[in-house]
Amino acid sequence: MKSSIKSIRPLGAQWPTQDPFLFCAYHHDIFPEGNPEMGPNTILSERNIGQDFSGKDGWSMYHGSKVPGFPAHPHKGFETVSIAEKGLVDHSDSLGAAGRFGNGDAQWMTAGGGVMHAEMFPLLNEETKNEVLLFQIWLNLPKSKKNVPAHFKMMWQEQIPIINKKDEKGLETSFKLIAGKFGDTEALAPAPDSYAADPLNEVAIWLIKADANATFKLPKVTSGVNRTLFFYEGDEIQIGGESVANGQAIVLGDQESYTIENGNKKAHFLYLQGKPINEKVVQHGPFVMNSNQEIQEAVGEFQRTQFGGWPWDSHEHVHDKSKGRFAIHADGKIENK
Repeated sequence: MKSSIKSIRPLGAQWPTQDPFLFCAYHHDIFPEGNPEMGPNTILSERNIGQDFSGKDGWSMYHGSKVPGFPAHPHKGFETVSIAEKGLVDHSDSLGAAGRFGNGDAQWMTAGGGVMHAEMFPLLNEETKNEVLLFQIWLNLPKSKKNVPAHFKMMWQEQIPIINKKDEKGLETSFKLIAGKFGDTEALAPAPDSYAADPLNEVAIWLIKADANATFKLPKVTSGVNRTLFFYEGDEIQIGGESVANGQAIVLGDQESYTIENGNKKAHFLYLQGKPINEKVVQHGPFVMNSNQEIQEAVGEFQRTQFGGWPWDSHEHVHDKSKGRFAIHADGKIENK
């Protein structure tokens, strides 16, 4: 029987995605105990500070000099969906908005016409190690929305729908809905100008966890909708007549449901689907437009305006150590969790 799987590709540092997604970055770090400044309580002299993606000792500083993370940098013309399953992220941006989220929260940011933001990983635990597990998914915007006002929305873990399904053996699979619909359950609404805000685009972002030896199904989608199942933790699964080991991106067909039979270990997946935008993509770092001229204009705008400027004391701004999970939006709205 011919397999209905389109392709199977190994996962790298940036996971391969399909239109309307641009890529997915996966960060899993076991940081050491934190120091009073919320950085790692260890010597950093052996690391390439500012460009540390080494994974040495199981973690990286990334672009951070004292606290790990990604200091202030611009985005324009697309969206980021940051899912912080473990650990914390300190967000600050050029709109004056800020937040600390994590341990199951997600943040949806439509960069649109341009925004600068920083994402730092404060290490609050001084007595134990600090684990961070973060997905950042880049979702493209169509030409008609490349310049919408920048906006970010918090999706707190207490509000994110999780569906638990049991198979005939009583073994469970959970589906955490960041975007899209599963059966009669809908995810929280995305940012208002998001490509995912139109249900006709069938955008779905799910985190799936399956018990060892559990069986679960993925429903079929409308013809032409792209979808990929990222198998990032576990042993082996059976899908579409093939055995697939973990560490693979599985590109699925559209008008077909898939039954997945898990192996002998608990399995973790990220599932992405969406109707392709089918427009030319021209990318220059954190700028994603439709032509080289638009890229030049975007870079020029950033050089002139800094997308509103940076209102914080440091490009590596972190929030007070005593603060819990919170968000302050550009309109002054405050959320505390």
